[in-house]
Amino acid sequence: MSSDVSRATRDANESPVVEYGARVGYAIVGVLHLLIAWIAVKVAWGIGGGSKSADQSGALGTLSTSGTGKALLWVAVVGFALLAVWNLTEAAISHGETADRVKLAAKGVMYAFFAWTSFKVVALGGGGSSEKQTEDFTATLMKSPAGQLLVGALGLVVLGIAGYHVYKGWKKTFLEDLVGHPGDWAVQAGRAGYVAKGVALAVVGVFFVVAAVKHDADKAQGLDGALKSLKDMAFGPVLLTVVALGIAAYGVYSFARARYARL
Repeated sequence: MSSDVSRATRDANESPVVEYGARVGYAIVGVLHLLIAWIAVKVAWGIGGGSKSADQSGALGTLSTSGTGKALLWVAVVGFALLAVWNLTEAAISHGETADRVKLAAKGVMYAFFAWTSFKVVALGGGGSSEKQTEDFTATLMKSPAGQLLVGALGLVVLGIAGYHVYKGWKKTFLEDLVGHPGDWAVQAGRAGYVAKGVALAVVGVFFVVAAVKHDADKAQGLDGALKSLKDMAFGPVLLTVVALGIAAYGVYSFARARYARL
């Protein structure tokens, strides 16, 4: 029985359908990051009131407002689902380091969540606010035994991930995820994109640490809150615009990753 499961897992991992779908998923990641960047720029300069969330929920909500966007959302559901399948099966059959397998499994869960969120938006008419979900999750975690420590630890983990993104971008180690050279334009976009995402995640991590210290779940913020907080800093609109351009650059890199990803 175990050998049958192992064979089925490997077959799924090596399926051309899964590979193609995963590449489509990376392209959808690029679209969403471009939309998040545009929303962030509008927030920075008060264009259109900046009412949309500058995060995944805002990007998905923007897509849902048109027929073409809704069709793209169905593509996103499939692409994210197959990205989840590839990462989870790769984690299961890989003989690499334990840390690498855990990272693959975590990515698989993340893409499965993205697929479900996209499905809720296109099929059920809404996926909810990411910021509200962040606050509710933090409040639930805070009520558990050693809740403050858990929230603080989560903040430190996010800060660690943020630092890893900056390092990955600055040192260009993201090229190890690719097969072949995607071109100088993609390399520069990847560098700027990973560093910008690291900056945004660092702000998210700080918010979680502050929430833990103050024992206040409302202090926790997701990507939307983190980006909008940049606007309140010195030269805020300019700073937020720079980060938004970096997020857009990550979107551009994601298109190259769709073509060159090591799958």
